[in-house]
Amino acid sequence: MLKRFTGFLKEIRNNQRLALGLAKGHASRDARIVDLTRPATWEFSGVSQNGEDGIIDVLRSNLRESNRYCIEIGAASGIENNTAWLICVHNYNGLLIEGNPELVAEADRTLARCSIGLQYKHMFVTLETVPQVVRLAQERAPDLFSLDIDGNDYHIAQALFSEGLRPKIFAVEYNSAFGPERSETIAYAPTFSFKQAHPTWLYYGVSIAAWKKLFATQGYRFITVDQNGVNGFFVDPQHFEPEFLNEIKGLPFAENRFQKTKFGGGHDRQYPLIAGQKLVQV
Repeated sequence: MLKRFTGFLKEIRNNQRLALGLAKGHASRDARIVDLTRPATWEFSGVSQNGEDGIIDVLRSNLRESNRYCIEIGAASGIENNTAWLICVHNYNGLLIEGNPELVAEADRTLARCSIGLQYKHMFVTLETVPQVVRLAQERAPDLFSLDIDGNDYHIAQALFSEGLRPKIFAVEYNSAFGPERSETIAYAPTFSFKQAHPTWLYYGVSIAAWKKLFATQGYRFITVDQNGVNGFFVDPQHFEPEFLNEIKGLPFAENRFQKTKFGGGHDRQYPLIAGQKLVQV
């Protein structure tokens, strides 16, 4: 009985947080002065953490055609991620995947009211389970794919492309500790956890330069990183007007603000702390 009551209270709190986030997002979106050539002016956060809602909002509205479908790996509780805005405001359907079963249960209760076509799956995504992700996806070219698993992101994205997935917009987390020029990622480990891998929690993910190389091999175009230095955004150019893409002057790199504050400096201070770990040049 106590567990059920606790779950009920958590559901109420999550619904309140979602409502507040959506209200904040609408206000922030309307307050912007958008310059289509400068992605920094696109940013706002309703349910995202680093301005992603705004960047995705502008890119989505400039698609030639939309299937109103999104996929997110690392979707957490559904309240703070890159797809909830599309699901709750624009009535997107989607596939949301999360490795924590408690967060899956929370999101299933919270977001079910926003979309009847939403799949929320408990899965720890590895190279072995990537084919299952692709089989679950209702669209091979979703409007948006967001990848944020704080670890094997590069290896998973590479495998997703090999399985034929080709999102129109691809949002990926990068690790600014690598700096703007090193093209590196962590060595693949199926059970990787950044909290256990290194005491600094800096040994995770992939550099922005490595992401740019990977997406270039797939014919994608780099758009920008967010100003908080967390996400990079790439698009398949066939789904956009060239006039729109050619005028964009994105931010090529930004330091992760949280990491910069925590370690008292940017990548020059952070990278030496993990330089002895297993790193893969790409």
